[in-house]
Amino acid sequence: METFSPRRFGVALTVLAAVLIGGTIAFHHYLRDDWLDAFYRAFATVSLTGLAFPPRTAGPEIVTIVLLAAGVALFAYVGAVVVEVIARGVFTGVLAERRRRRAIEALHDHFIICGYGRVGRRVAEEFRRAGAPFVVLDYSEDALEHAREENVHFIDGNGTEDEDLARAGLARARGLVAASDDDSDNLYITLSAKAQRPDLVVVARGSDEEAEKKLRLAGADRVVLPYATAGRVMANLLVKPQVTAFLNVVSDSGGPDLSFEEIEVSRTCAAAGRSIGDLRVREQTGAFIVALRREDGSFDTRPTPETILDEGDVLVGVGTSEEIRALEDLFAPKRDVAR
Repeated sequence: METFSPRRFGVALTVLAAVLIGGTIAFHHYLRDDWLDAFYRAFATVSLTGLAFPPRTAGPEIVTIVLLAAGVALFAYVGAVVVEVIARGVFTGVLAERRRRRAIEALHDHFIICGYGRVGRRVAEEFRRAGAPFVVLDYSEDALEHAREENVHFIDGNGTEDEDLARAGLARARGLVAASDDDSDNLYITLSAKAQRPDLVVVARGSDEEAEKKLRLAGADRVVLPYATAGRVMANLLVKPQVTAFLNVVSDSGGPDLSFEEIEVSRTCAAAGRSIGDLRVREQTGAFIVALRREDGSFDTRPTPETILDEGDVLVGVGTSEEIRALEDLFAPKRDVAR
């Protein structure tokens, strides 16, 4: 919301001081009042509170009229500033809310982050880094303040409510992250989302193995246990420091010289039905295929040159940004040729 302009407020104070000083001097001159009485008469006149007795001569009457007019003008000026500030703040807030709502309604294939605490903000940071659109759904004032400061799309609501999920664009979303600090909330969020969108990919946060079991029963596709993960990493940093350091380098979005990407082998892709060796992936692109997810959900973590790439498979490639782009071009769908 807009606040008072210091410059305009300073102008009003300067004019008020000038009017009071001029009135004090005039009353002291015409009525022979002492300085304190003259200032009191000038202040009472400008503030429109009136006087105990009106002046009887022309000079003081004219001064009183001028001070009354100045007082009315000053009050009108300050009142106009206040009204303008309030009106502009409300109008700006309404416009901002409308723009935000329209921007969210225009999103497609985006992600919904339910819970914008420390975990949710970290997820948002990774989405921004990957250039993935997302919407934050939370009702905590602290979380909403963070969303405003970071200028992200947000909905003031609860992920356990179907209406709020709909406002976040659940019908058009690509995936959902249940990142609340409370396991019960994440459970209800998962149930609500899966009830409306059984095909939606849901990644949920859990506190322990028991919570993980319930979240998977509720339909979560993936469950992340931050405390268990942190404990495992801390132990490995002592037991296997070099292995952990390497994994941190390659898992932190690949770093500046290494990128990971997943690419689906589509029906119209020329590589469908051919082997990795036949495609000469390494020679053609410089990238490596380090894993392969089959259409039935199973993983091949050690694909060989003889491995056949079938339609619907999702390969995990690793390489520099240029190598990954070349890999994407190799598996890009063939363009329709007009006959």
